[in-house]
Amino acid sequence: MLKQRLEQDLKAALLAGDKNRATTIRGLKSAILYAEVAAGSRSEGLPDEEIIALFSKEAKKRQESADFYVKGGSEDRAAAELAEKKIIEEYLPKQLSDEELGAIVDEVIASVEASGPQAMGQVIGQVKQKTTGQADGGRIAQLVKERLAA
Repeated sequence: MLKQRLEQDLKAALLAGDKNRATTIRGLKSAILYAEVAAGSRSEGLPDEEIIALFSKEAKKRQESADFYVKGGSEDRAAAELAEKKIIEEYLPKQLSDEELGAIVDEVIASVEASGPQAMGQVIGQVKQKTTGQADGGRIAQLVKERLAA
């Protein structure tokens, strides 16, 4: 379970004196707690699938912040955000390659017999279900758009 792994990694980071890692893990634990309280599932906790989705959002936030810092000329802050993102990505499933993702998109398009941009939402939804955190939503949407336009 991811929550237990976070606990162990936090202890290891604290013992090693790795402040950045410890701070990032504490932030992840806080995000999980907030989501559990919001969902009313504090006592039973969130399933790993929901935690993975939460971590994907957290990683995306770090990337967006880093992009803004780069535009604003603050390279050191951007580097800090990207370092946090790298730590968060350690808890996410391995990302699919473009070829693997393309094969899944093609499979879904064939199975629902989709054609044209009006089927985009349906295809994206099914691809997201099949990939569960292994591909960014933006990548999925781009590939589906390309495939349906062709």
